[in-house]
Amino acid sequence: MEMSLGVDLLKVLIPCCYALAAGFYAFAFFRESPVLERLKTPFLIVTVLLHFLYLALRTAQFDHPPITSVFEIMTLLAWSIALAYLYIEVRTRTRSTGFIILTLPLVFQIISSLFIRNILEIPVYLHSLVLGFHVSAALIGYTAISLSAAYGLLYLLLYHEIKSSRLGVIYARLPSLEKLETMSHKAEAFGFVMLSVAIVIGIVWLPRVFLEFSYWDPKLVGTLVIWALYAAGLSAKRLLGWQGKKTMVIAVLGFGFVLLGMTVINLYLSRFHSFH
Repeated sequence: MEMSLGVDLLKVLIPCCYALAAGFYAFAFFRESPVLERLKTPFLIVTVLLHFLYLALRTAQFDHPPITSVFEIMTLLAWSIALAYLYIEVRTRTRSTGFIILTLPLVFQIISSLFIRNILEIPVYLHSLVLGFHVSAALIGYTAISLSAAYGLLYLLLYHEIKSSRLGVIYARLPSLEKLETMSHKAEAFGFVMLSVAIVIGIVWLPRVFLEFSYWDPKLVGTLVIWALYAAGLSAKRLLGWQGKKTMVIAVLGFGFVLLGMTVINLYLSRFHSFH
């Protein structure tokens, strides 16, 4: 009973926390409030920790990780976005893009909190915590790659504004081109590491659970291709010294390829990954 009460309370509290966090970041961005500038990151850390507690309590209460329905995936995705953004902010010490990014977990969590329900009958393998880690790592990885592309797009927009000497209020308060490039690179590296974790778990664990498992499963092959592309890109940046506009264009185009490829695979080619 106490655990159920905690889950229900956090289900309401988490979207409120994201709304406040996004509001803090937006107010600090547009009004340059010193008080909110100091409070916004600690508040986001508390929000991410509370969200993790919510996910852990749901997992314990219903005996499965939150991956059995689209609304459970939405709350996991909301947490993944907030966590990936927080990692980038801490690593780069740049906090002026939070109001843009944090609207996404706010929207996803509101939808999840409104419609999430527990599914009573699910396949046995969906109870596995290992599968939960696999899905979480993949979501965080793709989320970080998405943020890398978002920062790449902001870089290109700001680059164009600077070249045309038409800086508006928003662009004037964005991080510098160098900072945006760094944030994009950090997000890409983080996403690459998390995708690597997801791939390793999948290759080692999935064959033990799915009798129909195949290393030629379209989603596994697609993920490996994406992993190889980002591995090549990160190596080129490190070994060949690629930087600036070229790498940001690659980040945006790379994410476009990821989005298109995974959409086609999910709609037409996915097999055991569909969890039917």
